[in-house]
Amino acid sequence: MLSVILPAYNEEKNIAPAAERISEVLTAEGIEYEIIFVDDGSKDGTWSEIKAASVRDPSVRGRHFSRNFGKEAAMFAGLDSVRGDCAVVLDSDLQHPPEKIIEMYRLWEQGYEVIEGIKDDRGSESVFHRFAADSFYGLMSRATKIDMSSSSDFKLLDRKVVDTLNAMPEKHVFFRAMSFWVGFRRAEVRYSVQARTAGESKWSTWSLVKYALNNITSFSAAPLHLITVLGYAMLIVSVVFGVISLVQKFMNVAQEGFTTVNILLLFSASVIMISLGIIGFYIERIYDEIKGRPRYIVAEECGSDNIG
Repeated sequence: MLSVILPAYNEEKNIAPAAERISEVLTAEGIEYEIIFVDDGSKDGTWSEIKAASVRDPSVRGRHFSRNFGKEAAMFAGLDSVRGDCAVVLDSDLQHPPEKIIEMYRLWEQGYEVIEGIKDDRGSESVFHRFAADSFYGLMSRATKIDMSSSSDFKLLDRKVVDTLNAMPEKHVFFRAMSFWVGFRRAEVRYSVQARTAGESKWSTWSLVKYALNNITSFSAAPLHLITVLGYAMLIVSVVFGVISLVQKFMNVAQEGFTTVNILLLFSASVIMISLGIIGFYIERIYDEIKGRPRYIVAEECGSDNIG
C-alpha cells in the first residue's frame, strides 16, 4: 500500500480537490493507497474540510495539531502514522503534480528506496524569492556536501527509510536534507512546479528567512566554522596594522587622529557580536533538544479507525 502525506496550513480550498485528484490518479493505476492530511494548526476551515473528505472517502485520514508547529513537524506527523509499504510526501496545494506519484511508485517497484522529486523550474516565483531560494540551497549544498539546488519535499520513501527517519531523536529536523543523509538506493523524477489550485502561498519573506536559519543550524555546523574564519581574518588585519604602526614609529611618522583605531575597534566588535549570535543560535538548538518536548501535539484525528 502507498501512503500519501499532505501537510496543510490554511488550505481549506485545496483539501477536497487534492483528495479527489490523488484518488483519481491512483485508482486509475490500480494502486492501493491511503491519504493522510496533517493540519498544522490552521486558522481557517482546513480541519473541517479534512473531516468532510474522510467521510466521503474511507481512504482519507487526518491529524490536527493543537497549534502551528511548522511544516517539518507536519511531515513527520504523517510519516509517524503511515501504514503503507512506502510513503510519498507532497504539498496539498497540488504544486507537486500527483501524476508524478505513479512514476515514483514504478521506480519503487524496481527496488529504489528514495525517489527524489527534482524541479525543472520553480514556477511563477518572484525574482527575490527565487534568488533567496537559490542562495539558501547553495549554502546548504556547500555545508552538507549534497547537491540540493533543485531539491523539494516531494519524494517517495520506502518503508525502511520511513522507519529510519522516525527513529531519529532530533526535535528540529530538516526533512529534505535528512532524506539525503540517510542514504539508501536513490532515483530521481523530474517535474515542473504547477500553479496553486486555490489560495495564496503562506510563506512570507520573514518566514522563509526563519525557515532557512532553523534548517541550516539544525543540520549543519558550518556557521560555527565561520567564527574561526572571522577570527583568522581579524588576526591578519591586526598583524597588518601592527606592522604599519611599528614602521611608522621607527620612522618617527606621527599618526593623525584615531581613524585606524576606530576602524579596528568597530571591526572587532562586529565580529565578536556576530560570533556570539551564531553561538547563541546553536545554544538555543541544544536547549530545545535537551528539553525533550515532542515535535508536535495532535489534538484530534479523523478517518477510518483514526490513526493512533
